[in-house]
Amino acid sequence: MPPAKRSKKDQAGGEDRIGALPDEILHHMLSFLPARDAVQTCVLAGRWRHLRKSATGLRIGGESEDWVWWRVEEKPRVRDIREFVDHLLLLRGCEPLDMCELRFWSDYYDDDDETRRVNLWIRHAVASQVRHLVVRSIAGGVFELDDLPLVSRHLTRLELFKLDLTDRFCNFSSCSALKHLKISDSMISCPMISSSAGSLQQLSISHCSFGAVRNFRTRICVPSLVSLQLDDYWCMTPLLESMPSLVEATITVNSGCSDFCRNAGSGYCGFEDCNYCYPINDDRSCVLLKGLSEAKNLALVAHCRTFIFNRDLKWYPTFSKLKTLLLNDHWCVAPEFHALSCILKHSPVLEKLTLHLFSWGPGHKVEMNGSFGMMDRPAEIPEHLNIVEVKCEEVNENVSKVLKFLCAFNLRFSF
Repeated sequence: MPPAKRSKKDQAGGEDRIGALPDEILHHMLSFLPARDAVQTCVLAGRWRHLRKSATGLRIGGESEDWVWWRVEEKPRVRDIREFVDHLLLLRGCEPLDMCELRFWSDYYDDDDETRRVNLWIRHAVASQVRHLVVRSIAGGVFELDDLPLVSRHLTRLELFKLDLTDRFCNFSSCSALKHLKISDSMISCPMISSSAGSLQQLSISHCSFGAVRNFRTRICVPSLVSLQLDDYWCMTPLLESMPSLVEATITVNSGCSDFCRNAGSGYCGFEDCNYCYPINDDRSCVLLKGLSEAKNLALVAHCRTFIFNRDLKWYPTFSKLKTLLLNDHWCVAPEFHALSCILKHSPVLEKLTLHLFSWGPGHKVEMNGSFGMMDRPAEIPEHLNIVEVKCEEVNENVSKVLKFLCAFNLRFSF
């Protein structure tokens, strides 16, 4: 069948097929463009002149995910883009926004005008009923946000990168629709991260420092959480309060954590008067494990001599709903294997246990699966535990000790 002939109007390029689309589709298309490119569409045709004002998304500050790749003249310094952004927001008024992404570079952290300007842009986005807000500082240090909480009935997703979060800003109780919160590469200097509205379900905190200046434990009080990720934090370990709806959680503790005892090779000496095991301003309560005790799926990983998991085990928290558990070699210390024994004993409905017995790296080379023999299993082993996986780089002396310990409970392994 021969191709259809193009009309003279088509051949002349006179038909604006994209411009013929409904306004709603064009607004959605514009939301994927950087703000400067979206503004430049006004020269395409008369119909495009005002479309940008009602675009459902704003991406201010460029496209690159990593500021390192930006040329010097492309870095969106606050002082260079403020006139453009002020004019852009003024023209928009308070048209509703589905998404707003704000990236900026600030050379002068003591510049009060720049700080006020950025915080004003954030408040304007919230006033525009934004649903998904991303605030990303791409400077060498962190950028301090103001100390006022966000108030929104529309915000559902919030992502914060390389910021200094203090006091009341981390009170999200006035964001009644907020479901997803992500904080990365930031300083968290507030006493509490809270959401009493019952909406926040997913919380991810990675590469952040807690209480670095004030030397206290930040309390995470979000009882509605379903998913928690706490990765590679620095300074004081945050205290997790009750999370009865928690389904899955991943906690990774690295060498930046200040919770370790210099008086003990294992990282915890246990003496009540030890200033390392019980720092100043510490209320000596269970820090992590009690708040995680109602999770169904847990991954607990430590890559240093931190004591926080070992100290928490003193309170013998019971994981009454826990089905799957992943632990690393930090939990498998010979000869007593106290930490591993304790958490197994207090996980009555555990079905699957995975042990990662390898050091830092992308993966493992050896994987072994364990099964129980015909004999009755010991009381220390949960009666529902049917799957035991051991992953390692090689079967060295330390791995052999772990296998010997597990085999004492009538477990047999196959490669």
